[in-house]
Amino acid sequence: MTTTTWLWIGFNLFVLAMLAIDLGVFHRKSHTVGFKEALGWTAAWIALALAFNLGVWHFAGGAKALEFFTGYVIEYSLSADNVFVFALLFSYFAVPAHYQHKVLFWGIMGALVMRLGMILLGAALIAKFAWIIYVFGAFLVVTGIKMLLKSDEEIHPERNPLVRLFKRFFPVAPAFRGDHFFVRENGVLLATPLFVVLLMVEFTDVIFAVDSIPAIFAVTTDSFIVYTSNVFAILGLRSLYFALAGVMDKFHYLKTGLGVVLAFVGAKMLLTHTAYKIDTLVSLGIIVAILSAAVAASLLRPKPKSANLPPAEPEAAPSREP
Repeated sequence: MTTTTWLWIGFNLFVLAMLAIDLGVFHRKSHTVGFKEALGWTAAWIALALAFNLGVWHFAGGAKALEFFTGYVIEYSLSADNVFVFALLFSYFAVPAHYQHKVLFWGIMGALVMRLGMILLGAALIAKFAWIIYVFGAFLVVTGIKMLLKSDEEIHPERNPLVRLFKRFFPVAPAFRGDHFFVRENGVLLATPLFVVLLMVEFTDVIFAVDSIPAIFAVTTDSFIVYTSNVFAILGLRSLYFALAGVMDKFHYLKTGLGVVLAFVGAKMLLTHTAYKIDTLVSLGIIVAILSAAVAASLLRPKPKSANLPPAEPEAAPSREP
């Protein structure tokens, strides 16, 4: 599948068409995405991913279909951390709810391009240096353990080196200018705080991609399967955010579960060329069981109210200067 050019072209044309419909038809005007709308879009993206999976099964066989589905589950579950960070960013910058979809839309467009490059690079490295898979595996084990051990960290966007570098070379308006990323005032081109939020979203995706892409390489080295499973998970990330942002704090054990998943996937990579190699179907069952246990534990042992994060700033609040 990795050598069939028309598959890559056709898939990317399909993705661009879906994004054009999304932005040009359903979200042509900025509006607040409600819970029901978010659930509908979440279901739609999941249905498209499953339909694509059926196509993989029909044309490439059950093994490839299982690889795609497992990779999709891994990537989609790891996206939960992205959702939590997005909520913190939007709250910190007091981004009005009806502008958030536009930020995530263009953030995902950038993420698709960056992840394609990272996936092709990773596939090339594995093909040329087979031992690199052990480096990826060890990295995931260490990352998973660190996620289990470290406590929740506060996010300080104003300290981000990317934000500081951008502000050094480009003037930023003190407040939002509608849903615009750039405006010209008094003959000077200014970036708006909304564009700074977009930069933070892109930066966050790169950080998370460093974990998630090696994790899918533990399932398959087929770059087309890795890419398509990533893309479908990313496409559903916006609606997942709008559906879960208000209740993410209830799933406080999910981060622990994701740490266990990363460590397990890393161990799977380390065992790839041994007699203890873990079958893909077994891996899928273990990953689903870990995530289900984390969600169940969160519901059975709710987080104390005093430990909850403060609510997001009201929509009418002025934006923070980045």
